[in-house]
Amino acid sequence: MKILFSPSEAKFNDGENKSFNKDSFIFPELFDKRLEIINMYQEYINGASKEELQKIFGTKKDDVIDYYNDDIFKRPTKKVIQRYDGVAFDYLKYEQLDATQQKYIDENVMIFSNLFGPMLCGDTGLPDYKLKQGESINGFKIENFYKENFTNALDEFLKDEDIIDLRAGFYEKFYKINKPYTTMKFIKDGKVVSHWAKAYRGIILNEMAKNNIKTIDDFLNMQVSSLKVEEIKEQKLKKEIVFSIIE
Repeated sequence: MKILFSPSEAKFNDGENKSFNKDSFIFPELFDKRLEIINMYQEYINGASKEELQKIFGTKKDDVIDYYNDDIFKRPTKKVIQRYDGVAFDYLKYEQLDATQQKYIDENVMIFSNLFGPMLCGDTGLPDYKLKQGESINGFKIENFYKENFTNALDEFLKDEDIIDLRAGFYEKFYKINKPYTTMKFIKDGKVVSHWAKAYRGIILNEMAKNNIKTIDDFLNMQVSSLKVEEIKEQKLKKEIVFSIIE
């Protein structure tokens, strides 16, 4: 079982005082490709105007711009799952899981960073960074680069796995799944939930870790107190489970 997941704009800024390297992430053979993007990003912010920094960082706050306008290679690093903050990660409650449950998340959940590309939650070398979702670098679309260069490795990595795709729509641009997979939709009072879907994705991950879910059948038999399966739709490779949110 592998679960594909989105990152968060919010991040913790602590970590160990060591830089990332080819052993920091899954697919070390492709580290030079990650490095191409990270060097491009660093060179851009080194020469960017204030207005350009505001755009690429997605903020006008001078203190935030000043904080991120430095050398990403000198920033503290930490485990991927412990870098991200935000709604989904609040509800995942990783730090409250026991060691076995954390290992499940570390080994089975893949986050698609808009700067670093696909990473396992247990990868250990992620610095704090800021890049607004969807921003290009001088017109260069990072999502297309990762799709072109990492698809073969991802296909091989996922070929024998059941896949649950919990990514937000934008991050589907980084990798198109080429085998059967399962997604989820959350509805309340007959309407699709958008922002709070992040919370339920976190809840789902928390329950999967606690129940050591290894197959789609295992998942379908798992009970989540706040959710009820209303419908399962199948179209080509995609199976979509529609959950209703119950009080």
